[in-house]
Amino acid sequence: MSDWRPIEVLLVEDDQGDILLTQEAFELNKVKNRLHVVNDGEQAMAFLRREDAYKDVPRPDLMLLDLNLPRMDGLEVLREVKADADLRTIPVVILTTSEAEEDILRGYQLHANAYVSKPVDFEQFIRVVRQIDDFFVSVVKLPTHGQRL
Repeated sequence: MSDWRPIEVLLVEDDQGDILLTQEAFELNKVKNRLHVVNDGEQAMAFLRREDAYKDVPRPDLMLLDLNLPRMDGLEVLREVKADADLRTIPVVILTTSEAEEDILRGYQLHANAYVSKPVDFEQFIRVVRQIDDFFVSVVKLPTHGQRL
């Protein structure tokens, strides 16, 4: 008997085009993980803390985080997630258009698990998202839902 379960992925992204591309990349992938989408940093924190409209959502196994978000930017979200004992074990992959060295450095200083620049090319974008998904499904061992240190 297999203990396989889908990976719960939280995409924090405000660009509808990038949301559609990410959804398409997940749908094209062989493993069907669950992709949840929020459009700004405050929604991300409410989702992660299961507040208000998000009280019944699953705990994400992985977060794909854009930096350029309304209301609360991605680095602020990352800072709060990594400072919270209940959330800090969730791997966070920054997936953004920024290639600025200061953004990359700040992301890793705040304990991002990876920093990936979004390719402009459609096929490359699909390939990058699928590689992230494949890596976290096939290579990385994630903690069981709700476990923390």
